[in-house]
Amino acid sequence: MERVRPKKQLGQHFLTDGHLAEKVALSLTGWGNYTNLLEIGPGTGQLTRHLLHLPYRLWLAEVDQDSIQYLLAHQLAEPEQMVGDFLRWNPQPCPDMTALAKHQGYHHPVDNAMANQACWGVVGNFPYHISTEIIFKVLEHHEQVGECVGMFQREVAQRICSPHGSKVYGITSVLTQAFFEAEYLFTVNEGAFFPPPKVKSGVLRLKNLWNPPACDHRLLFRVVKAAFNQRRKMLSNALSQVLPDGYEDRMKILHLRAEQLPVHAFIELTQAIQEIILIENSIPNQP
Repeated sequence: MERVRPKKQLGQHFLTDGHLAEKVALSLTGWGNYTNLLEIGPGTGQLTRHLLHLPYRLWLAEVDQDSIQYLLAHQLAEPEQMVGDFLRWNPQPCPDMTALAKHQGYHHPVDNAMANQACWGVVGNFPYHISTEIIFKVLEHHEQVGECVGMFQREVAQRICSPHGSKVYGITSVLTQAFFEAEYLFTVNEGAFFPPPKVKSGVLRLKNLWNPPACDHRLLFRVVKAAFNQRRKMLSNALSQVLPDGYEDRMKILHLRAEQLPVHAFIELTQAIQEIILIENSIPNQP
C-alpha cells in the first residue's frame, strides 16, 4: 500500500513534517523509567519512524485498517505491536507500582529513588475529536503512565495547562493537574499536516506527580464537573447537589466561582465532603 486516504470521520490529519515529528519524539524524557511506549493514532508512521529509535518497546493504537496495513507493509510495525482502540486500552497494573501504592497508601509523595515505577509512556498526534477522552483515559490509568506527550488542538492544550484564574481554566485543567505536571511545549502550524486542519496545534507534556489526591477520585471528578458545569455561579449554588446537608464553609470558598479555585483547594474540598459522608454513613439509622 503506497498511500492512505485521510478519513474525516476519524479526524485524521496526518503529520508530514519530519523535523517536527522528531521534535515531538525527543520531547519524551523517560520520566518514571517506563519501558513500554504507546503511540496513539500513528497514521502513516511519520512520528513512528522516530519513536523506533528510542529505547522503548513500542506499541501502536490504531483503528484505521488502511493505516494498519500501511504500517505493516512499510515495516514500521509488526502485527503483535497493534493494540487497537486506545479508548478500550486496559493495561495490567505495574507490579512495582502496586507495591508502592500499598506502601505509601497514596497519601505521601514518592522520592526520586522510588519514582521509577511506571510501565508506560504515551505519545501521539491525537485525533482532535477524541483528545479529551484520551486525557481522561490517561487519568484512569495514572498509576501506570509515567509520561504523556501529545499533539492537541492548541486551545485544548492551553486549557489543560492553564492556571486557576484563567478564563480557559476548567474541568480538564483541574483533573489533569491533580495527577500530572502539565507543560505546554510549542505551537504547530496548520501546514505540518495533510490535510491541514483549520486550527493551530499545540504539543504538551504530562509528567506523573506520583502523589495522587488523597481522596475518593470519583468524588473529586464529580465535584469538579459540578463546579464548572455552572461556572458563572458561586460554588454554593453550583455545588448544591454535591454538598452534604449542613456543610459548613470552613475553607471560606463557597462565595467564589470555579475558575478562582486552585487544584489543591478542589482536593481539600473533596476531602472535607468525603469526611462528612463517611461520618453520616457510620451513624446507624434511628428507629
